[in-house]
Amino acid sequence: MNIQENISLKSLNTFGFDQKARFFLKASSAQELIDALSWAKENMLEVLILGGGSNILLTRDFGGLVIKVDIKGIQTLREDEDLVWVKVGAGEIWQDWVSFAIDNNWAGIENLSLIPGTVGASPMQNIGAYGVEIKEVFDSLEALNRSTLEIETFTAEACEFGYRESVFKNKLKDQYVICSVTFRLEKKPNFRVDYGAIQDVLNQKGIVDLSLRAVSEAVIEIRKSKLPDPKEIGNSGSFFKNPTINREKFDSLRLAFPQIPGYPNEEGVKVPAGWLIEQAGWKGHRDGEVGVHSKQALVLVNFGKGSGREIQLLSEKIRLSVKEKFGIELHPEVNFI
Repeated sequence: MNIQENISLKSLNTFGFDQKARFFLKASSAQELIDALSWAKENMLEVLILGGGSNILLTRDFGGLVIKVDIKGIQTLREDEDLVWVKVGAGEIWQDWVSFAIDNNWAGIENLSLIPGTVGASPMQNIGAYGVEIKEVFDSLEALNRSTLEIETFTAEACEFGYRESVFKNKLKDQYVICSVTFRLEKKPNFRVDYGAIQDVLNQKGIVDLSLRAVSEAVIEIRKSKLPDPKEIGNSGSFFKNPTINREKFDSLRLAFPQIPGYPNEEGVKVPAGWLIEQAGWKGHRDGEVGVHSKQALVLVNFGKGSGREIQLLSEKIRLSVKEKFGIELHPEVNFI
């Protein structure tokens, strides 16, 4: 077990904040996870589990043990005429997995192209984009119980998926470490191009015969045009969740703000958080070394020398401003550490 001391986490979080871990370990197997958690317990140390670092906001140095989950591997478990079940290690980069699926003509996750992070984080927050959510292609996952140090299997029902939510972000938060995820993908694509600007981009490219790669490339083009590359400017992608309000509240707001967009769902009407933030005057705003991206108000950025604490304070200003103007409460997608 290779535990390192006083390690910078700058390259392990997409905001690029240079916070340090007192102890650090990269775990490439479930057994290494077990050994590390046992060691931390013996030494009475706090533990932080890291995936791709795209969904955390580091506001301080971490005085315990940081474990980077690096479990790799892609394995076909079974298949029939229509479907294939594939088990993927939690440490695999999400986009690498999407590309692998497309190369094998497996459909279902092409609309989720270029989402940052690792496979292990995908069910934790039920990632979604352009009309598709992980829960639609999810079969099961294996997770290590941090108390018993035993591997348990979770079905979709047990995961309690919601909008950018799962049981692992709520009542089971910090109680499990996801080791692998099994996906159920289609051999015969059911293309979803009616959400956002996907069809427009396909039309501009003159693509008539759809393919998984064409849809993926269209999604990537859209995301790159809207979202900054963390390698160029620190960010975590969408900082806030899109709030859902009841129909009565939405109709009332539409009287005052006729242009307010809304998308009906099972719980009411989903309103784009980026639109609310932009209308509240925050798009392109800068506070010293942190700010709001000039092209997408939903993205908070680190211009190079900012801190997690500054991003936290900026997010609170934005949250209060939107609540005052629209009466809508925003909630962050990222986890504050």
